[in-house]
Amino acid sequence: MTVSVLVVDDQPLVRHAVREILIDGGLTVAGEAANGLDAVRLAKTAAPDVVLMDIRMPELDGIAATALICAQHASAAQDDSAAQSRVLILTTFEEDENVVAALRAGASGFIGKGAEPDEIVRAVRTIHGGEALLSSTATRALIERSIRRGGSDPAARCTSALALLTPRERGVLVLVAEGFANAEIAAELTISPHTAKTHVNRIMAKVGARDRAQLVILAYEAGLVVAGA
Repeated sequence: MTVSVLVVDDQPLVRHAVREILIDGGLTVAGEAANGLDAVRLAKTAAPDVVLMDIRMPELDGIAATALICAQHASAAQDDSAAQSRVLILTTFEEDENVVAALRAGASGFIGKGAEPDEIVRAVRTIHGGEALLSSTATRALIERSIRRGGSDPAARCTSALALLTPRERGVLVLVAEGFANAEIAAELTISPHTAKTHVNRIMAKVGARDRAQLVILAYEAGLVVAGA
């Protein structure tokens, strides 16, 4: 199945390089944008499967653009094309705290600009498949630091959401937060991949999460997972 990608970066050289990487990897480039405003417009009109988004751009940065693109999910009944796009952050600074802000805005994960070409292609396919790119220790530590600075008692804010989950579902939530893909969850729990996927989808439905990235944040806010543990 062909995966279409919108490339968003304010540097023409970066856009060109990423475009070539994606095409060589068998992906389709649905368009290019040099700022967040154009990204939001093209995400709606071109309806790409994945938006590969830079953070620091003129006019509208990648975080604000991500929030607007993901907000279109809420109006999917009026505009089905908007509901198709997932956002993958492409950043120079993988530990930039803006990454967490982008995840909170609805991005499904991030990858560094220093990644190998095949890693970028694999990341796009991973995001398109509904997984989240949040498995590295550095990313988990970054999320935890951001949550600690985020305000009053995040665990209390998650109590009602966790109360909706069964013990098995809580266990699956922890594995998702630790970066396990569905097949790995299945192997860990000795269940079928289909059952693992069903558990993950049911958890997302119960807690109102758009994707796995939001499940990861929930697990950290609830104190179910501690970075480095």
